[in-house]
Amino acid sequence: MLRMAATERLLKHKSNYLMNYRSAPKIELHLHIDCSLSYDVVQKIDPSVSEKEYRDSFIAPPKCDNLNGYLERAVKGYEMMQTQEQLRLVTLDLYRQLSEDNIIYAEIRFAPLLHIEKGLTAKQVVQTVSDAAEKGMKKYGIEGGVILCTLRHFSEEQSMETVKLVHEFIGSNICGFDIAADEAGFPIDNHVKAFEYANEHNIPCTAHAGEACGAESVWETLKNFKPSRIGHGVRSAEDESLLNYLIENDIHLEVCPTSNIQTNVYDVIENHQIDYIYKKGVSLSVNTDSKTISNVTLTHEYNLLEKVFMWNREHFKKCNLEAINHAFTSEDVKADLIKRIEEAY
Repeated sequence: MLRMAATERLLKHKSNYLMNYRSAPKIELHLHIDCSLSYDVVQKIDPSVSEKEYRDSFIAPPKCDNLNGYLERAVKGYEMMQTQEQLRLVTLDLYRQLSEDNIIYAEIRFAPLLHIEKGLTAKQVVQTVSDAAEKGMKKYGIEGGVILCTLRHFSEEQSMETVKLVHEFIGSNICGFDIAADEAGFPIDNHVKAFEYANEHNIPCTAHAGEACGAESVWETLKNFKPSRIGHGVRSAEDESLLNYLIENDIHLEVCPTSNIQTNVYDVIENHQIDYIYKKGVSLSVNTDSKTISNVTLTHEYNLLEKVFMWNREHFKKCNLEAINHAFTSEDVKADLIKRIEEAY
């Protein structure tokens, strides 16, 4: 009887945490627009898509063979983002999703050169998403910005075109530069000049690394691209000297737990290295990566880490504050966000 009562108290305690994580303000730094189309917005763009087709084509299974199997689902997303109206609908819908998860600051990202297949220019694409982001942030009371991505399989010319778009639009909701896609399949060679350009023009940079490849990929990325943040970066845990370097140079990791399991970085969540990296003192934040492909919210990720690693509000407070400190935004915005997180946690 006593054991049953204790169990009931524990369950009630857990339930309260679940509710609180949903209502608590949160920061998201790593989220791909074209990988986060809700069924509602897909229906608006193409009413013929059934729920089954949506689940099969847009949402990845719990376990893919590798990163490429996961990225195949992104194709459906950017195929539906080829007109200005489609871009507006998807961007605004993403802010709706963020507001429902009580995200108070979000940096969303996409590769503009994937959205010119039906005649839009890259500048039109960026302007449209920037304008929609402005509207979405005002409507839902969310701060943040948009990061433009080059992709590993892009040419040097395409990478340079992308970073110059960041330079042209920075300040108008465009806030940084990134490289994404198949880390294992393509070398960094085509993208060194683009990151040199970004650093010369003081453009904030993040870069995907340490996901499909090991610690050596993170070292290579840090040496050649000099980003202040790493997208994923979890395989840094394989190299103690790299972890020390990240700490000494205040490099922030944008960690996406469920995504890492789906892309087979780790076999099961219990073997994920986020807790180890956190305890080593590396700056990191918790992110969803792709709300639709991973079929998660940030609340879900918090609950998962609480369940598996016994994380609590202090862990998430620290992660949110680290995210704010490394966000691509003004000091005034950071100060306001820090106050809101401090009060909530």
